[in-house]
Amino acid sequence: MSLRVTQTMMNTQMLRNISNNLGRMNNLQNQLSTGMKINKPSDDPVGITFALRYRSELDANDQYTKNVSASLSVMEYTDTTIGQAGDIMQRFRELMVKGANGALEETSLEAIQTEVSQLYNQMVEIGNSQFNGKQVFNGELTEEKPYPALELGAAADPNANPPVLKAYHVSTDTGTIKYELSAGMKMGVSITGNEVFGEALPPNATQADIEASDNVFVLMQRAHDMLASGDQEGLSDLIGQVDTRMNTMLTKRAEVGARVNRLEIVQNRLDDIDVNLQTVQSKTEDADIAEVITHLKMEENVYQASLSVGAKLIRPSLVDFLR
Repeated sequence: MSLRVTQTMMNTQMLRNISNNLGRMNNLQNQLSTGMKINKPSDDPVGITFALRYRSELDANDQYTKNVSASLSVMEYTDTTIGQAGDIMQRFRELMVKGANGALEETSLEAIQTEVSQLYNQMVEIGNSQFNGKQVFNGELTEEKPYPALELGAAADPNANPPVLKAYHVSTDTGTIKYELSAGMKMGVSITGNEVFGEALPPNATQADIEASDNVFVLMQRAHDMLASGDQEGLSDLIGQVDTRMNTMLTKRAEVGARVNRLEIVQNRLDDIDVNLQTVQSKTEDADIAEVITHLKMEENVYQASLSVGAKLIRPSLVDFLR
């Protein structure tokens, strides 16, 4: 049995086809204006899952890159600060060698003593160095100054509330600040004051403990006292401990340099990952503009043709049927 095709059926089908043509043109125009071939989940349900995953990985990679940048800044500042402390120790050693010279007069020893006092105060300042408002050498207690500003000769009072201590009586926090540089990988970016300037002495330390310590502040205190008493032989013996502390500082600076090198390697790796993720994201989401324009022109031609054919289809009127 044949199906009877009416004028209404023909008109309805024609309008449906024209509407479909307009829909395809609209989709292509959206791709052309946004530059993306996925503008809503229904455009590519599978592709949108990959696109969201790539976006998430890119966001995480951006955060890791920021962490590496922050870590590099801290490490470079720490390296500079330890270098400054090393310069002070070098000058301190030169003064010890000069002070151990038995031919020096009392006036010269007093001048050296005065400079040692200034070096001590400057070393305290370096121990209290801040980067972005946070203490560098106090572990995780970044809001607290690790070393008090008591000058050489000032009295310490461990029984006060809070206790008034010398710099060599203070033990810095031993916690380590860590940054996450990739999934499951963290790196410590802090060096404690104890590592750089030496282990602290208790307020009730014995004379033997004091003489065995290579704490920077202890060494400067002892040198200051020896210069005051004219103990040039003691100054000569002190040089060996100064050399030991200087070598320790150099070791710590080398450790910082090694961390900086590793951070730079991680930074390069993250940059490569970022490029790769953006590439696969572009392949998934971005539209091929040349292809979109070609299809759009083709759909415009189809649309124009459908309008032309539709005009001829709707043209019959009642008068045409009465002829």
